[in-house]
Amino acid sequence: MEGASYQRFPRVKIRELKDDYAKFELHDTDASMANALRRVMIAEVPTIAIDLVEIEVNSSVLNDEFIAHRLGLIPLTSQRAMSMRFSRDCDACDGDGQCEFCSVEFHLRAKCISDQTLDVTSKDLYSSDHTVVPVDFTDYAGYESSEQRGIIIVKLRRGQELRLRAIARKGIGKDHAKWSPAATVTFMYEPEIHINEDMMDTLTLEEKQSFVDSSPTRVFDIDPNTQQVVVVDPEAYTYDDEVLKKAEAMGKPGLVEIYAKEDSFIFTIESTGAVKASQLVLNAIEILKQKLDAVRLSEDTVEADDQFGELGAHMRGG
Repeated sequence: MEGASYQRFPRVKIRELKDDYAKFELHDTDASMANALRRVMIAEVPTIAIDLVEIEVNSSVLNDEFIAHRLGLIPLTSQRAMSMRFSRDCDACDGDGQCEFCSVEFHLRAKCISDQTLDVTSKDLYSSDHTVVPVDFTDYAGYESSEQRGIIIVKLRRGQELRLRAIARKGIGKDHAKWSPAATVTFMYEPEIHINEDMMDTLTLEEKQSFVDSSPTRVFDIDPNTQQVVVVDPEAYTYDDEVLKKAEAMGKPGLVEIYAKEDSFIFTIESTGAVKASQLVLNAIEILKQKLDAVRLSEDTVEADDQFGELGAHMRGG
């Protein structure tokens, strides 16, 4: 029946999983749910980032605001972000945002005392909480210890000094990009490609090769044994319709049919390092569930108002 709703049971199949990268398939759901998951991962999964900077001494070439902005964009390990309080909701410090329940304090003290330029990096930030530290992007293979320095904040020459105190707080990407845990989150419809074998047999080898070459990406190839056109990588198809146009130009419309599976999606996630890619997905699902629960509770409240009128609103203090 058109317009009827039914319960779905989405399935996830993991293809590749690293600390900062994940690729998985999402089946048996629709685009609205896939896009909701993508948007939550980008903008609503909380992380910890530097939000307040108090400069004590700054004789570097960069002004205070520039350094504060650079500090805010340094990703911090945020495994405990989900359990932290938002500073605006913290009753322990009356919303001041400077207590152990809603913030983490950092200190930086650096002074150049030699003629060699001193690189002040994220590794010079000292945290009051060992679980919240700047993300380490160093690949230890093949590097000398002197090169394992982190993200550069500023460079100092002889006599220049930088001393500061910074407060990191919990936030979400919707408020500022520095709190977004995702470098990129994308999804695509899983393509379904069908080749009309009877029509393909009417083409010469040169025409088949011309058809294969018409695709900007390597979706098709010619089997060296059977000389037949085969699909080698359906996911490389970018929905550009070039092969469909080529088939029509050759006078063979219907040579290939390409459909997008409307209930199957392929997600690619790259994390900033603040949260592991796998944890990013799990946190996003948990937040999405909380949002759906809030909507369901709101609907129940509306139904109660309809049923009990002013009495229901009065019981809620309305």
